[in-house]
Amino acid sequence: MHTMWKGTISFGLVNIPVKLHAATENKDVKLRQLHKKCQSPIKYEKVCPICEEEVGNDDLVKAYEYAKNKFVMLTEDELKELQEEQTDKAVEIVDFVELQEIDPIYFEKSYYLSPNEGGAKAYSLLRKALQETGRIGIAKMIIRSKEQLACIRVYENTLVVETIHYPDEVRNVKDVPNVPEEAETPAKELDTAKMLIDQLTASFDPEKYQDAYRTSLLELIENKKNQDETTTAKDKPTATNVTNLMEALEASLDQAKGTKPAAKEKAVKKDEPKTEEKAKQKVEKKVTKPKTVTPKKKQTKKKA
Repeated sequence: MHTMWKGTISFGLVNIPVKLHAATENKDVKLRQLHKKCQSPIKYEKVCPICEEEVGNDDLVKAYEYAKNKFVMLTEDELKELQEEQTDKAVEIVDFVELQEIDPIYFEKSYYLSPNEGGAKAYSLLRKALQETGRIGIAKMIIRSKEQLACIRVYENTLVVETIHYPDEVRNVKDVPNVPEEAETPAKELDTAKMLIDQLTASFDPEKYQDAYRTSLLELIENKKNQDETTTAKDKPTATNVTNLMEALEASLDQAKGTKPAAKEKAVKKDEPKTEEKAKQKVEKKVTKPKTVTPKKKQTKKKA
């Protein structure tokens, strides 16, 4: 059985090194939620509503909300220091009371206690003393970073810790709505109800009580498995190097296609001024430099 906690329980001058084990377990059938379209398990992510990005555990901090959207930040070191202050203290039994004095509404969760090394004798002493006096011990202890009020009693030759709620954790029964006041009850109806209770009275045998819904649900699941009414979640597609390479090549090709016309257009625009300039120069040459005609020499006739 898994050990949840190790410590020391003391009453008077007696110290008992003990181990704590969970006495109960949740037998609820856990159902997963799948995407109806592809039968894949739904993933729950922590997302910041302001930044709209997924937040990892390293980016989380703890805080107490004392008013709407008003927080007091608490560091891990501060919380750890408080826990260590309480954990270092031994679990001390402060009172012994009658079990019937505690209403069941206060009980929360049960844990088995076993003696740690060297604690068997003291463990047996406390067990025997509780059995013969019919008392239970009231103590305080730290379980999973929370200070718990607890009672220590004997259950089938084993010491058991029952964590119990603090008084301020139990809601006021006067706040329950629509509870009728005392009313006159006909004697005949009351006698009939008492007779029915007497007929149904029996010794408590927990073995005869079963969770009918859980049993039926497990049977339904097993029948569906046997009839091959099952599904397998699809593996998440992973990008391969080939796919990445093809995507890169296609993107490069698209980019090249988009830049070529622009380059040609740019080249044409660069050439245009040169062409216009040359044309202007040719015109200017025609206008400013007209052709010069050299006069012909007059020919004189020789006398005979």
